[in-house]
Amino acid sequence: MNRLKDATSPYLLQHADNPVHWFPWGDEAFEEARRRDVPILLSVGYSACHWCHVMAHESFEDEATAGLMNDLFVSVKVDREERPDVDAVYMEATQAMTGQGGWPMTVFITPGGEPFYCGTYFPRPHFQQLLRAVAQAWRDKRDDIIAQGQKVVSALSEQAALGGEGAPAPDVPEAAVRDLARTYDQANGGFGTAPKFPPSMVLEFLLRHAARGGDGLAVAAGTLEAMARGGMYDQLGGGFARYSVDERWVVPHFEKMLYDNALLARVYAHWWRLSGGPLARRIALETCDWMLRELRTPEGGFASALDADSENAEGRPEEGAYYVWTPGELTGVLGEEDGAYAAGLFGVTEAGTFEHGASVLQLRADPDDAERYARIRPALLDARSRRVPPGRDDKVVAAWNGLAIAALAECGAYFDRPDLVAAAEEAVRLLRETHWRDGRLLRTSRAGSPGTNAGVLEDYADLAEGLIALYGVTGDAGHARFAGELLDVVLERFADGRGGFYDTADDAERLWKRPQDPTDNATPSGRFAAAGALLSYAALTGSARHREAALAALGPVTPMAQRHARFAGWGLAVTEAALAGPLEIAVAGPAEDPRTRDLHRAALLSPLPAVVAVGAGVPLLEGRAPVDGRPAAYVCRDFTCRLPVTEVGALQEQIRAASER
Repeated sequence: MNRLKDATSPYLLQHADNPVHWFPWGDEAFEEARRRDVPILLSVGYSACHWCHVMAHESFEDEATAGLMNDLFVSVKVDREERPDVDAVYMEATQAMTGQGGWPMTVFITPGGEPFYCGTYFPRPHFQQLLRAVAQAWRDKRDDIIAQGQKVVSALSEQAALGGEGAPAPDVPEAAVRDLARTYDQANGGFGTAPKFPPSMVLEFLLRHAARGGDGLAVAAGTLEAMARGGMYDQLGGGFARYSVDERWVVPHFEKMLYDNALLARVYAHWWRLSGGPLARRIALETCDWMLRELRTPEGGFASALDADSENAEGRPEEGAYYVWTPGELTGVLGEEDGAYAAGLFGVTEAGTFEHGASVLQLRADPDDAERYARIRPALLDARSRRVPPGRDDKVVAAWNGLAIAALAECGAYFDRPDLVAAAEEAVRLLRETHWRDGRLLRTSRAGSPGTNAGVLEDYADLAEGLIALYGVTGDAGHARFAGELLDVVLERFADGRGGFYDTADDAERLWKRPQDPTDNATPSGRFAAAGALLSYAALTGSARHREAALAALGPVTPMAQRHARFAGWGLAVTEAALAGPLEIAVAGPAEDPRTRDLHRAALLSPLPAVVAVGAGVPLLEGRAPVDGRPAAYVCRDFTCRLPVTEVGALQEQIRAASER
């Protein structure tokens, strides 16, 4: 009776052996609920979610609890990463009803799809009581429950989308910087108090704002350094955990997500581009190397996540078991002298900074003995590799691979790592061959087999962003053309007719509400991601249609900037690009000429938001040729260019001049 055995989602497959008679999301589940005349119990989570595992072990693997679920409900399990639309509409209801959200998300809905009782994690005794109470209410107060569900749906459906009038004015970013300063943690970096999530999109905005001569670099740098030196960053293997449970970035929630690391690798690379600091370079490269080592799939894509839990020494699943250390464990690997040195260096104490006397490794200052550090770190990494590693969710998500493509392409170009650029191109190949079907994008694949779920707005937008970045590095105009195809679908299928975009296409499955959220979450909002890709594509092609759509989509930035800037980071970053132009830098010359390569590199290293064209096949390059036989660079805005330059220093000077307000 458990219908998850044929699922492609690793998360659903984790539940395929539960005694719960799970259904995947679909018509069959709703038909069964109507036939049995019972509500649906909707459980939404994802494979790397610690509390999802806890509830699964406590309740979904328990025969008595499963019996109640089977007798009283039709139970539906959803992977939020495969179906972000389902997750979005029911999370909105959960937050409206309870004032909070999270995963696992537990929602009781009518056979018509209306939510009437919502929550997140429930301990088993509470969950069993809840199951009985909801079932009894369904029997005894059916009309009230249905009316409550319809009332919730009606109220949320009538909410006006956050609008705004067109492109933000030039003073909007300054208002956002002031708003961010109010919640900036001067002592620890980041914003607000615990828990602290990596504010990747806000940091990108602040770096772009600083490049244009504005304030905010100290806030960005303080946060970037604090995250890199704390326990949220894996000091041995590289890569960032999902978030810090404390305000000092000491103890992470240990799951590691592709999207966080892709966004952060790019942000640290942009910090290096602006400042030249060795910490920024190291973290960007280590994060890219971690993505290649831990998340790359045999087909050339990038897997979604590593789990928070792994087996401890006793063989039981435990959060963080793979990553934490005691002083005795350090000594056992390194010996007394080096073990004591490592404990001091990484902040490993007898009391521990985590649980059971174990500590999360931190690196609050650069090692005072580089040679010793170079010996200790690989020894610890090798010893750790013999522990049972966390599980991996190996599905490939189009949007998150788009973010990875952008990061790998730019880091490869900045740091002379052609292997990173090659990995980005391999990911594009997989997405084009496996996810692109009949002019539409599928959201996921696994083991080279396409999934069944339609791409949502962020899939099209983030992949287009990655393709444009990769084109700027490689000069392969096929990447730019593919981005154009994706953005044509965005304009034709996702537009809301009011300057914004829905998160699902006009022919997607109809839920009780068509999701539309302009705010950033862990990734850029689909709307702002679309705005950024449209703006960059317009800069390559001169398309007024794409530029106008981009500027219109930035409408919500203005009302959000003054009081909710933390949730508009990518929109603010795109606003900075629009205010900067963005710069259009065309590099004309033979690819094999080292002078062309030098100009190309200088263009890519522009700290100002810029779109770079090289090679052939895009309108920005048309009519722009070498000068007197020498490779030349043209710095333009709206296809109006300054005089061409043939020297790197002259190109850098033109870029600097463009940053003056």
